[in-house]
Amino acid sequence: MLKDRIAEWATVPTPFYLYDLSLLRQTLQAAREASAKYNYHIHYALKANSNKAILKLINSYGFGADCVSGNEIKRAIKKGFAPENVVFAGVGKSDAEINFALQNDIFCFNCESSQEIAVINELAQKQNRTARIALRINPNVDANTHKHITTGLEENKFGINLWELETVLLLVHECTHINLIGLHFHIGSQITDLSVYRKLCERVNEIQEWFIARNIVLPHLNLGGGLGVDYYHPDENPIPDFETYFGIFHQNLKSQPGQQIHFELGRSLVAQCGSLISKVLYVKKGLTTNFAVLDAGMTELLRPMLYQAYHKIENLTSQLPEEKYDVVGPICESTDCFAKEVTLPETQRHDLFALRTAGAYGEVMASEYNLRNKAKAVYLQ
Repeated sequence: MLKDRIAEWATVPTPFYLYDLSLLRQTLQAAREASAKYNYHIHYALKANSNKAILKLINSYGFGADCVSGNEIKRAIKKGFAPENVVFAGVGKSDAEINFALQNDIFCFNCESSQEIAVINELAQKQNRTARIALRINPNVDANTHKHITTGLEENKFGINLWELETVLLLVHECTHINLIGLHFHIGSQITDLSVYRKLCERVNEIQEWFIARNIVLPHLNLGGGLGVDYYHPDENPIPDFETYFGIFHQNLKSQPGQQIHFELGRSLVAQCGSLISKVLYVKKGLTTNFAVLDAGMTELLRPMLYQAYHKIENLTSQLPEEKYDVVGPICESTDCFAKEVTLPETQRHDLFALRTAGAYGEVMASEYNLRNKAKAVYLQ
């Protein structure tokens, strides 16, 4: 419980990101043990959190890196991830990013369009290299998650549609500096309905059969990530059920002999280890509600404003009777509100608040809007 450890950081200027490295180690260990049962390969998705200390710890557990920008590739390599364990995804890779990835001979480009494949081939030819690629296929599977973080439907911008495959394979055959080594799938984020992954396995099996019918058996399958976490009960469920998650793929995926299976986990590894710690600046009385005005806002944690995401909010200081508050930030935007009508102990100026489960998409999405200073990170060992 954070309240029990408040003395360790009570004097640190707020707001700041608080990372429990002990919990992170436990989570990484659980993921490694569950995946190792089936010889599955995990690539950590840097877009969830690219904090340097976090990356150093994750790399020590032998995971690869899943990157969606050139700078993520640079940071991954700088923090010790081997280029042969780095995959590069993303619907809009620039020429400069592709060239950097080629120069470092990364493991694989997850390609999302025929246009991208042609550009990678052209740039690889100029470097006299061969680029290893996987086709990111849009399986048209509904992830049953928020519409802004689903990626596997035909209406989404991501991936190659099934009806394009014949044309894409003809292009790959013509590209002399492309080596097709795998298929890639990713259907969304914060997936808590694990039956979705059974549907994904069924669709991947069908797509693999389509390739096998054309005498194409690829050595790598990448099933993406998206495993959700419990935002409502972070203390009761601090570590996701990796056993069940990987077990579903083992039971339902028809992999080919010798085929390596890859996953790209981000949120599920780092979300629960992080909290955003903030101080109450003012308690403002309104006609119908009270406002707890924090010194952290949408510049430190954007998810509630971006897609109404829930984060558990705790007053770590007060033990007074409860009242309801709209918990808001200092930014000059009406959208700068973490939650409305939150039941909390009676709140006073200088009380410390924790916004839980902020280890994923908290620090990494921070901005300097309103010329705000970037919040620092503090670590609990």
